[in-house]
Amino acid sequence: MKKLLYSFLILSSATLFAQKKLAVAENMIGTEDLFKSAGSRIQVLKVYNSAASLPANLKKYSSVFTNGVTVYKSSKSIGFDKMALSQLNSQIDIPADNSVFIDGYEFTDSSTKIFTAIMAKTEKKDYNGKPTLFIYTTK
Repeated sequence: MKKLLYSFLILSSATLFAQKKLAVAENMIGTEDLFKSAGSRIQVLKVYNSAASLPANLKKYSSVFTNGVTVYKSSKSIGFDKMALSQLNSQIDIPADNSVFIDGYEFTDSSTKIFTAIMAKTEKKDYNGKPTLFIYTTK
């Protein structure tokens, strides 16, 4: 029984660390790794440590950023392609206003924009009887 429990804990922690931490820049969703790769063109503006401390423009993501979020600011164009979740849905024949999941977090506002470079893997799955796009930041 202990071996089974230890195996589960190791697998769970490996899965947690494999996901990249989501972050925000220019009011668009990305990952901390993506923004760090932009080098001096982007810098940390503010770190919010809880959902309660999020500013008004990020409150709509309070269910996603329950442990807070890092907000980045670009000093120049960071040069990553951007796209609204509604556009991504439409590209794979999903109604534009359906929710999208990114690393297990549900984004209900399909007008949310993301940096497409975070999409390592995508899947179209059924969720609550509706076709839904699932985006993963790692393969």
